[in-house]
This record gives sequence, C-alpha cells and structure tokens, in this order.
Amino acid sequence: MQIQFRKNIQFTRLIKVEGRLREFNFRKAGTIGDGFFSVDVSDDKGNRVMFRLQKEDGSWRFQPEQILPVWILRIEQEFHDLIETELNAA
Repeated sequence: MQIQFRKNIQFTRLIKVEGRLREFNFRKAGTIGDGFFSVDVSDDKGNRVMFRLQKEDGSWRFQPEQILPVWILRIEQEFHDLIETELNAA
C-alpha cells in the first residue's frame, strides 16, 4: 500500500476592491485530484461570502452555479494571479 501526502494550502490576502481593503481567505485541501480553492470574505454588512474557484484551461475560474456579488466577479483575474503566485512559492 502506497501512502501519498499532500499538504493543505492556506493563505490570506488583502485586496482593494471598490476603494476598500478586504481580507480574502484562500484554502486548498490536500486531497488527491482536488482542483478547487475555497475562498471567503466579509461583505459590507459583515456577512461571510464563500465561493470556490476551479482550475479550467489553465485559469482559476468561478464555478458557474455560484451567485456572487459584482464586486467579487470583477476581480476574477486577480484571484488567478494570487493563487498561481502562492502555488509557485509552495
């Protein structure tokens, strides 16, 4: 029996969105074949907005069934750049 270990990846980044700094928390579980990042952030009312990014055709994209605020949808490319930078550093 072969055992493989994959480490969890977690990081937090402050991103300026619509004139405000927001704290985005990224997490990728170390399961085999899991090509998803879970992300959460607080909205203006303090509610947590949680969503997932999936790698498709070399880019990290929102899953289509998610309903997200426009201010999050506008920075999809920035999420891709942050995740790729973090993965290359790991």
